[in-house]
Amino acid sequence: MSKSAVRILAALTVLAPAVALASPALADDSYKEHGDRAMTLHAQLDPFKVNKVTGYGTAQVRLKGNEAHVKMKVSGLLAGAPHAQHFHIAAKGVCPPESAAKVRNGKRFLNTTDGIPFYGTIGTSLTTTGDTSPDSGLAVDRFPVGSDYHYERTIKLSDEAAKSLREGTGVVVVHGIDYNKNGKYDDNLGPSDLDPKLPAEATNPALCGALKKSADGPVHGGQGGTQLAASDTPVSTAATAAGGAVLLATAGGALVLRRRANRQN
Repeated sequence: MSKSAVRILAALTVLAPAVALASPALADDSYKEHGDRAMTLHAQLDPFKVNKVTGYGTAQVRLKGNEAHVKMKVSGLLAGAPHAQHFHIAAKGVCPPESAAKVRNGKRFLNTTDGIPFYGTIGTSLTTTGDTSPDSGLAVDRFPVGSDYHYERTIKLSDEAAKSLREGTGVVVVHGIDYNKNGKYDDNLGPSDLDPKLPAEATNPALCGALKKSADGPVHGGQGGTQLAASDTPVSTAATAAGGAVLLATAGGALVLRRRANRQN
């Protein structure tokens, strides 16, 4: 056996156990970091027609650990009025159907409490400034105002809220309706189920959308290359081992070619 062949065999002897040990180690690290990995969630905000709403909107959340960068675009709501907005959490993770509405004061409409079995309670108040906890759920002086608005803010979520969004049970709800189309919040539906000092129109849900994880896919890099997007799925041991097998096969092929060359010489 030539000296070159001996060197290749020695390299294979060192490489094989290193690959076998590296695979589970990489997988363990991936699982440990899974909770802190960034993920992007999207929601299409649809109107509650039973509440006489015709608006619409979108929401995007970039979540890493407990930090959430929130972007929202809303159109078609009551002009000149504040619109409370929240992450509702820890229930079914869906918007309530129209059938959840009830008749009150001779009118059929959906209030916030009607939707709780579906979208859950307030986990985060999407205020423009200051506190974002459930305690600010009705801080009407710190929510967006107007029929059309863009909202963007980076906030820190509670552990419960971050967990709910990551598990797919986070829902964006925007409140404030004009049921009788008179251009203001009034008492035509009676008092709010959340605070009797406010009219129901001010707190009834207008738009709703379940937050869903965006599909992973390729991200095109510069100079014609393609870079794979980071996935929330941990690196599998099998995939890592497969990479090691390719290295071993390549080294083995080099040994065969070396032998053929020696025979020809």
